[in-house]
Amino acid sequence: MKQILNRMVQGEVLNRKETCGIVHDIVEGKYNDVQVSALLAILAMRGIKVDELLGLRDGLIETGNPVDLSSYRVIDIVGTGGDHKNTFNISTCACFVVAGAGYKVAKHGNYAATSTSGASNVIESHGVAFTNDRDQIIRNLDTCNFTYLHAPLFANGMKAVAPIRRMLQITTCFNLLGPLVNPCRPSCQLLGVADLNQMRLYSSVYEKLGINYGIVTSIDGYDEISLTSDFKVKTNDMEKIFSPSDLGFPKIEAAELYGGATVKEAAGIFDSILQNTASESRKQVVLANAAFAIKVIEREKPVEECLHIARQSLESGKALDMFKRYVELNRQKAL
Repeated sequence: MKQILNRMVQGEVLNRKETCGIVHDIVEGKYNDVQVSALLAILAMRGIKVDELLGLRDGLIETGNPVDLSSYRVIDIVGTGGDHKNTFNISTCACFVVAGAGYKVAKHGNYAATSTSGASNVIESHGVAFTNDRDQIIRNLDTCNFTYLHAPLFANGMKAVAPIRRMLQITTCFNLLGPLVNPCRPSCQLLGVADLNQMRLYSSVYEKLGINYGIVTSIDGYDEISLTSDFKVKTNDMEKIFSPSDLGFPKIEAAELYGGATVKEAAGIFDSILQNTASESRKQVVLANAAFAIKVIEREKPVEECLHIARQSLESGKALDMFKRYVELNRQKAL
């Protein structure tokens, strides 16, 4: 590590194999906390490069608990988080809309970091017990087109650096890795980022990974399609700025996206959307994100058709049905 740190202080960029090896060494306890802290601080100040990020991603997957879903074509819908907007669980709602439309979804997520309710919070609040059992994961996909991969059950490397990240109290490269370390390595992913710099970084990463991807960001700083402003979308085939009106939606107020003050309140908003009783603004935000997720899977379909597919899933009750099935399959057993 001393040699690595000296090279980085001199401005050198590490290659993909080196950063992958660093993760393996961290997990094996070969470095002390001060050395790891120095590494993370240097990367934070200098800015991480594409191959460095890919190597860390490789290392986290290799030291984690993989899930082989290669016989399925699955999509993950996820945001980087950290936009400090405290929105309701937009991407998780969108997952069930996409599942209700007949597509397989394997969402990787965790508890909230900067908002009231993360994906794990809202799903767990409905009595779901998280699992890393492959048979159960497969059963979920076969029965309700959706499965949830709770990050702490899979990423051993993240656990190894968690105490150091808490002590540092700064944003590190590990904040960028969450969307990239889904243990099933999905062939499709819709990612929400908070700014254009992140969009450029992740698009370079996805190009090297060779997967179907969509990256979205709202111009006013949301890490999803918020409909509070114009938004940019970058995919394998397209890079374009859209207005809400391009989807037939009005621009909405930020207050419509508020995620609540408690997990219970957030879960109520989540339920109202899948039950098709929420405000039009909330439903439209979910439909917009679900539509572009479907567009990632069905690259040849126009966005308008993808939006129609998403709307049918939500308004027919199929999205709610998928969620109810998932909860029933994964309900915590009474002691």
